[in-house]
Amino acid sequence: MYHVVLVEPEIPQNTGNIARTCAATNTRLHLVRPLGFNIDDKSVRRAGLDYWQYVDLEVHDSLEAFIRDYGDYRWFLATTHGGKKYTDVEYKDGDMILFGRETRGLPKDFIQEHREGAVRIPMSEQTRLRSLNLSNSVNIILFEALRQNGFPGLQ
Repeated sequence: MYHVVLVEPEIPQNTGNIARTCAATNTRLHLVRPLGFNIDDKSVRRAGLDYWQYVDLEVHDSLEAFIRDYGDYRWFLATTHGGKKYTDVEYKDGDMILFGRETRGLPKDFIQEHREGAVRIPMSEQTRLRSLNLSNSVNIILFEALRQNGFPGLQ
């Protein structure tokens, strides 16, 4: 099982799309607070997320709490500041792929601390100052990990 970790996501539609991808691929979704939206039952029902019950979801109170619980796992940080392309990595079962908030990405000091696991999606020079939509980025990197491993458990 792979893990997608959204650190302080801000836009509910992105998280909804990512949750659907995680449900469809047997990937655990981790949300690290603070969140820019509510995920209580009433909010989820109102948003029409009829697949939410199939999402393997874990919510963490902070990045520090997440690190305490999952510090021994292998992490990849998706960032425009990554030193290697996401395709240069050999993904393995249990890997965690971390994504930052839509407006700022992951904290710069956190990226520096874990730079050996920082990966990027190649983009043109004209757009490098911006990044792809968060849900698109998750799909690109997650499906590469799944492809490398023969799409385990998927048909």
